[in-house]
Amino acid sequence: MASVPERLIDAATRLFAAKGFDRVAVQDIVDLAGVTKGAMYHYFGSKDDLLHEIYGSLLRMQTERLDHFASGSAPVAERLHAAAVDVVVTSVDNFDQAKVYFRSADHLAEDKRREMRAERRRYHERFRSLVEEGQASGVFRTDVPADLTVHYFFGTVHHLGQWYSADGPLSAKQVGRHFADLLLASLRPVPEDSP
Repeated sequence: MASVPERLIDAATRLFAAKGFDRVAVQDIVDLAGVTKGAMYHYFGSKDDLLHEIYGSLLRMQTERLDHFASGSAPVAERLHAAAVDVVVTSVDNFDQAKVYFRSADHLAEDKRREMRAERRRYHERFRSLVEEGQASGVFRTDVPADLTVHYFFGTVHHLGQWYSADGPLSAKQVGRHFADLLLASLRPVPEDSP
């Protein structure tokens, strides 16, 4: 059986995703989780803390996985491809957490918002380091800044929640592979005689 914090996070995620952060009362969360308010406040000081943990747990998991791919021994193009597939798959597998955060981040206290932005920035910087590694070794083109490439890629990833459906024709892994293929294709060096 899930622990009390896990039950609270699951209940808050489901409710925030369905109704929106500002339309959910603490009582709704504890009722769905099957715990008391006292139990909730033992682990979380507020709804803010739950919102912070919902996205924080997803981001920590994705960062750990990215570190695994990035520090591997495969060629940089393979490591970047694997990392790109993974962030799509883990985002789809945890859609509610990602959607809740992107819809409700402005409800967080400023210090928690800054902390989340810093954690996301660290993730993006680690991802960008793979692009820069490939550029430095001549595997990837250098005429497009690595920052721009990463912002472009994550803009598409963060937009998944607007159109992707698990009932659609493509699995999360298939979408991840297509996105990763497009990313790698955009990084291929341009032949010198191209216009």
